[in-house]
Amino acid sequence: MAASLILVSVSPGEQRTALWRDERLDAAFIERPFDPEGLDDLHVGRLAARAPAMAGAFVALAGGATGFLPDSDGARGRSEGEWLRVRIARAAQGGKGPRLAVVPGDVVTGPLRRLAAGPDAPLRLAQAFPELPVRVDHAATAARLRGVLGRQRVELVRSSAFEEAVEEEFSLLGAQEVLLPGGGRLTLHPTPALLAIDIDAGHQAGGRDAAAHRALNARALAEVARQIRLRHAAGAILIDMAGLTAARRRDLLPGFAETLRADPLARLVGLTGLGLLEVQRRRVRRPLHEILGLPPSPLSRGLAALRQGLRTAHQQPGARLMLTAPPSVLRALRQAGDTLQIFAAEAGSLELCPDPLCPVGEEHIHAR
Repeated sequence: MAASLILVSVSPGEQRTALWRDERLDAAFIERPFDPEGLDDLHVGRLAARAPAMAGAFVALAGGATGFLPDSDGARGRSEGEWLRVRIARAAQGGKGPRLAVVPGDVVTGPLRRLAAGPDAPLRLAQAFPELPVRVDHAATAARLRGVLGRQRVELVRSSAFEEAVEEEFSLLGAQEVLLPGGGRLTLHPTPALLAIDIDAGHQAGGRDAAAHRALNARALAEVARQIRLRHAAGAILIDMAGLTAARRRDLLPGFAETLRADPLARLVGLTGLGLLEVQRRRVRRPLHEILGLPPSPLSRGLAALRQGLRTAHQQPGARLMLTAPPSVLRALRQAGDTLQIFAAEAGSLELCPDPLCPVGEEHIHAR
């Protein structure tokens, strides 16, 4: 595989996009058409209620959604009932609706409606990295991207656009533990208020001297910066380093701050009274743990099974396929828009077989 590529792998209910640079995953996106993020979508909305205590207003959007429009982004001076052209500036996340910004232009009136969809992850990456080729494993998606980026830039492949190394890195994004090269691990604990990250030196911690602990923490912090960017972590992030005094923890701050400069959304706040590193990362996209679930949700497990089933269908054309999975997984797939219909159109009919005893992660599609 080339050193640097934009990779797009499409399966029923899911589009996964990777920025692969220097033989590692440098950016990751998971988009589900039945539950779109809506980032940068343009809407005609109506100001529903002023919220002076929050320095903004709530705006009704098409489909029954409600967004928040800060005074600083156009709510100041507006009246309830006023029609507005707004852009979704921050995706809905953490149980809160999207954040909006007014888009100047001609006067608009109702009804509530979406005027235009924002670019998806492949188009955003293609714009940010115009020198990189795009590799896609889905014909309709390749045709759409070629219409914007040009035929020469977009390569359609018959097998998965994700090779084994890419699949492995994506699978780690749904795990709470990340093993570190040379020993140790990160453990990530998302909560409604913050993301807590623990650096663990591992079973050899007791035998490490101060220099070894410092080196391990420095390596770990570099991976922390990468993981919070890959996972689109946002808000308050607290990091507990391994086996260092408060003074030695402060010594690592300049290097970590320099590492974070590569992420325009993140900034190092400093060291808390308890010796925890505090990072603030601006909220823009929905964090991957909300999309995937930690551990993976029934829906994520079901979509992974469909992805595997699509490969089975390509290897055994015309075979009758059966999905064996817990009832919760099958229920989640039935509620995921037209995902099952898309699978049937691409791979043939699929029989759903509920198995309450099916272990988590063992959901699979097989040919009868």
